[in-house]
Amino acid sequence: MRRKTMETDVRVELDVPGEIKTGDRVLDHLLTALLFYMGREARIRASYDLRHHLWEDVGIVLGEELRSKLPKKFARFGNAVMPMDDALVLVALDISGRPYVSAELDFKEREEGFEVSLVREFLWGLARSLKATIHVKTLSGVNAHHVIEAAFKGLGLALGKAIQESGKLESTKGLLEV
Repeated sequence: MRRKTMETDVRVELDVPGEIKTGDRVLDHLLTALLFYMGREARIRASYDLRHHLWEDVGIVLGEELRSKLPKKFARFGNAVMPMDDALVLVALDISGRPYVSAELDFKEREEGFEVSLVREFLWGLARSLKATIHVKTLSGVNAHHVIEAAFKGLGLALGKAIQESGKLESTKGLLEV
């Protein structure tokens, strides 16, 4: 998948060996963790004007790529409780056709590059294009790097569960709007 605007040029290819090179070392680090815990390989390339635009557009393109690879019947729900040093983060998601994000990321110690506003932009981009409801909640944590990295690792685990093939359509309505 590719998204090219006047602000960004983002390419995401899932299930191919490759490197993650967005030009933002923090985002590269977090995407590497997310994909590892999702159990997928990817090649991601990007150029951008502002980090805000980069994080949002990478989320959008990753969501589009994931959606394009969903099996006809998939598990739909995924969740994880992820510890990382002082951090403990809960992630739950539902690929249901209804984009929504609740990101309650809280910590006391800031660290350069690890910003809640950028994580929110990434999550909203992902939720809109994947058509998913995503909840991320800090249960405990002090360090920004640990809390945010635990969130991305937990998101990877939860996504890995939700996109798995299922033997049935996971909806009491008999329809998923994905």
